[in-house]
Amino acid sequence: MKSSSSCSGLSFKSQALYFLVYVTRYLDIFWTFTLSAYNTIFKILFIASSAYTIYLMINDYKPTQDPNLDTFKVQYLLGASAVLGIVFPYAYTVPEILWAFSIWLESVAILPQLFMLQRTGEAETITTHYLFALGLYRALYIPNWIYRYFAEGRTDPIAIVAGVIQTILYSDFFWIYYNKSVFSLRQMPRDLTC
Repeated sequence: MKSSSSCSGLSFKSQALYFLVYVTRYLDIFWTFTLSAYNTIFKILFIASSAYTIYLMINDYKPTQDPNLDTFKVQYLLGASAVLGIVFPYAYTVPEILWAFSIWLESVAILPQLFMLQRTGEAETITTHYLFALGLYRALYIPNWIYRYFAEGRTDPIAIVAGVIQTILYSDFFWIYYNKSVFSLRQMPRDLTC
């Protein structure tokens, strides 16, 4: 956003949902103290960078944002995630319910962005790379689940089901991204010598 001085093509609603995901998941830094500086620092960075992105979209780049394109009804995502977080937590405590809510919400938080891309029929290059990075981030959870199952004998059914949902949502985008990338490479000039 900084280099292009624009937030065109980014869904404010998706960014706000991700901010809510990080806040509800990482609020435990205020009551669960750990000796892991790495863990605490990254929790703060996730929340701060997400808040900063929203700040930029609201203030510095508001004229480049088109709310007429960002029309996905997020209340359905929030409601469904809240119900799933309340019905399926690992324990009926506020931190566990918030954590479960954040996992379910993260699995669908990209929907406003994908819906916006579908409505416009086009995407900025940076938007496609951003979505690819988000999808890759989620895909890297799969080896983590496999490792934890074999190394620690643990599974996390909530994270696995939500992760599968999110992976399915991204799979359509990955197919479009792949085809667009291959098509772009075919259109490049063959002679790149100086």
